[in-house]
Amino acid sequence: MRVKKLLAQYLEGKPLEIVTEHSRHVADLALKVAASLALPEETRLFIEEAALLHDIGVSQVYAPDLGLYGQHPYIMHGVLGREILDREGLPLHARVCERHTGVGLTLEDIVRQGLPLPQRDMCPESLAEQIICFADLFYSKKPDRLAERKTVEKVRKKLLPFGEEKVEIFDSWLTRFSKSAINI
Repeated sequence: MRVKKLLAQYLEGKPLEIVTEHSRHVADLALKVAASLALPEETRLFIEEAALLHDIGVSQVYAPDLGLYGQHPYIMHGVLGREILDREGLPLHARVCERHTGVGLTLEDIVRQGLPLPQRDMCPESLAEQIICFADLFYSKKPDRLAERKTVEKVRKKLLPFGEEKVEIFDSWLTRFSKSAINI
């Protein structure tokens, strides 16, 4: 499978294990959402691949707790992932990488927080991007909590410091993506 090969090309050892397990949980939840929406098989395949690759950019960040010693701050992993997957000829997958942080980052967010990111909106636009972003909110890359799915309240609490509008986006996804279908 090209996903495993790509991940192994950029990550190894503990970081590969962490990203692979985290991404598998995200992909599984995203696929449940896609199934509940009766999305076509082709879309589901894309969602699975993109979810499995969404964190490939961590390969270039400094996050010692994950065994990563790259040159860039963690917040850049989405943009770095986009660069990697663009080079690999996967532009739609690359867009998922760039747009999956929180519920997305607006230009205003980037400027207000002084983030070391390109000055542009990086919010999920397509349904697939939104589903993967949504699913990612429920799982951490903390090595001892990879399989632990956060509660809805925990996700809301984590988003709230970034603005009530971020919680509202999450809540709209929660409604749209059918709570019962994903057992949240």
